[in-house]
Amino acid sequence: MSGSSKGKVVVTGASAGIGAVYADRLAKRGYDLVLVARNEERLKELAARITAETGRKVEVVKADLTSKADTARVEAVLRNDPDVTGLVNNAGMGVQGTILEADVEKLDTMIQLNVTAPTRLASAAAAGFASRGNGTIINIASVLALAPELFNGVYSGTKAYVLNLTKSMQRELADKGVRVQAVLPGATRTEIWERAGIDVEEFPAEMVMGVDEMVDAALSGLDQGEPITVPPLPDMKDWDAYEGARLALQPNLSRQHAAERYRSKQAA
Repeated sequence: MSGSSKGKVVVTGASAGIGAVYADRLAKRGYDLVLVARNEERLKELAARITAETGRKVEVVKADLTSKADTARVEAVLRNDPDVTGLVNNAGMGVQGTILEADVEKLDTMIQLNVTAPTRLASAAAAGFASRGNGTIINIASVLALAPELFNGVYSGTKAYVLNLTKSMQRELADKGVRVQAVLPGATRTEIWERAGIDVEEFPAEMVMGVDEMVDAALSGLDQGEPITVPPLPDMKDWDAYEGARLALQPNLSRQHAAERYRSKQAA
């Protein structure tokens, strides 16, 4: 017997990599699933395996999240299905090259997938979950949100956006029964690199984490109540120091007058 469900989780980018592992782990935790991706054949294979191994119900939604119509179908599920209790906002892509080198059309597509789609899905999930007083949203960002110098600045910018969105949502939804976690993986061994034209095997081995280990760490962070989880970071005191420095700026970020160093000096 499969037992009673803990609810239903929508996982985007579920056909491979991080999304597929989240689907596997969540099913084993007792959740039914709605798997979303463009590759319907892969989704069906994954759904069949998960159901066979766990007995959980798995729905498949073929959707291209750069399409507004396809995204709207997933939004409707998140907003209206009372059984949905979670969203893993994972679908994303990378683009190789600097702002001078990269194909701007590919950059535009990346922004649609990495920024517009997760915003719309997070909004729909937040509305549905808040109305029901229960739910969890997991937004997959990247450590590059903190290190824009290390990679394509548009990609890192999309991930910084996801981090900022998450932190704002945490404040907004704290009293509405909705948990929001941001996960910031480092380099993870998934297909995103190959699709971006990058050979991840050229990275130093000590920099690249296996996808199973990354997702297990992220879920452990969720279990521990972390609002932000950085799987490769050895000591979260470093994150706390970073956050402390950022928050210390806030009282001085908006003031009536310009800082003294910008004021013209009167001749003596």
